[in-house]
Amino acid sequence: MEVELKLLINANDVAALRAHPLLKEFARTAPRDQVMHDLYFDTPELQLRTAGAGLRVRRVGDEWIQTLKAGGSVAGGLHSRHEWETRVAGPVPDLALLRALVDRKSAWGQLLRTPGCEEQLLPIFSTQVTRTIWDLQLAGGDDIECVLDIGFLERDGQRIPVSEIELELKTGDPLHLFDVALALQQDVALQISNLSKADRGYALYVPQPVAAVKAQALVLHRQMTIVQAFQVIAANCLAQVQGNEAGVVHRLDTESLHQMRVGLRRLRCALDLFRGLQPLPAPLQADLDWLMEQLGAARDWDVLVGTTLPAVAAAARGEVRLAGLGLAALVHSREKHAAAAAAVGSPRTTRLMLGLARWLLVVGAQPDHLMKRLPGYSRGLLEHHQQRLRRRGKQLDESSAQARHRLRIAVKKMRYAIEFFSALYPAKKMRRYAEGLAMLQDQLGSSNDAAVADRLLRQLQDGPLELACSAGFVRGFLSAGAAIDDRLMREQARRFGAKKIPG
Repeated sequence: MEVELKLLINANDVAALRAHPLLKEFARTAPRDQVMHDLYFDTPELQLRTAGAGLRVRRVGDEWIQTLKAGGSVAGGLHSRHEWETRVAGPVPDLALLRALVDRKSAWGQLLRTPGCEEQLLPIFSTQVTRTIWDLQLAGGDDIECVLDIGFLERDGQRIPVSEIELELKTGDPLHLFDVALALQQDVALQISNLSKADRGYALYVPQPVAAVKAQALVLHRQMTIVQAFQVIAANCLAQVQGNEAGVVHRLDTESLHQMRVGLRRLRCALDLFRGLQPLPAPLQADLDWLMEQLGAARDWDVLVGTTLPAVAAAARGEVRLAGLGLAALVHSREKHAAAAAAVGSPRTTRLMLGLARWLLVVGAQPDHLMKRLPGYSRGLLEHHQQRLRRRGKQLDESSAQARHRLRIAVKKMRYAIEFFSALYPAKKMRRYAEGLAMLQDQLGSSNDAAVADRLLRQLQDGPLELACSAGFVRGFLSAGAAIDDRLMREQARRFGAKKIPG
């Protein structure tokens, strides 16, 4: 199993990396350079890609080496994959040599033995990279290969640059890959990469539209330990967060920002649910709160521009013109998006993501000291949150913004908890429960959107008279609907508070 941490580096920072004192301190020998030419192969139907595998032939000097990588996982930039290598005579694969290495019962072993597979193979894309290698031995004895790759991927004359670092664990603890990355990142701006060269090369072959990344399906098993369940949940949340980074940084995309924020909220909920395992270190918690704040500021203006103002305009039926107000709000939205993009692309966020991934390994290394099995533990959590939700619902009679806020947070946490643990309970009953919870959350969300809109509109009222009049109209319109919303919320909260967790 190959285990490596992938990081992106700006070409302007390469000189600083080469001179970094950590590389000089722990390098066993002088760095060495290699010029590598790779050809990646697949069938016209991309059978290897579909099976989660990648096949390349690499030329280094006068040697040709074929490599098959398959399976494994990617989390927080840490890539773990099965790898098989053999020398070949030339620039084409020899599947007979790989068949001797790969378990014939595995999906990849069966694919290699598919009749006609080898005859259908064709080059998909190529790479040309100059690689610098440092063989590191850390103070604790871990052997790590640090490589710097500079070059490009190419298909049909189209090129995309390669400028990345790979920290491959030869012997030792994967935890120390993150220690090296964090030490380098103190002086050199790096970004986590969850994409391999194969991922990027296939995107040249079959371009995919860039889209916001929602949470992937999450399935827990009743046989899992509590620690294992937490690691799966947290990794799922981080995948959603990191999957939307490019959309936030490079496209200022509103949906990518929303989904990244959802991923962070899910992560915070998971940390709360499993806080008995091991507390998140204070510096990581501070950075997590900071990033949420940066994204939240942009999201507030997005909701005003994209949801609240259009809804008011439609309901007002032309009684007032809100185009100028919408334009002014859009200017604020774009400013906040630029600030959010800078925050997400900053070294602070990279440190946060590396730190969270490292911390998850620390949590996983500790004994599972909670004696309850996962079903019993999750049941206790859900019942506790249901009771808290019921109490918060009763407090709505206070008709205060604070009471609504407390209930909204309780509902949101409960919905994420249901999402995390739903596979452990009857699907049909859990789905009905989640639907009722979603209706209450939507009602509370609309109320919160109106409150946030009122705060933002007060800022816009300080502008020109026409803008102030429009903002005042919208604030009054939203205020008029607040009493009706409060009654609906109280009714829904009472109904839902009487429900029981599906058994």
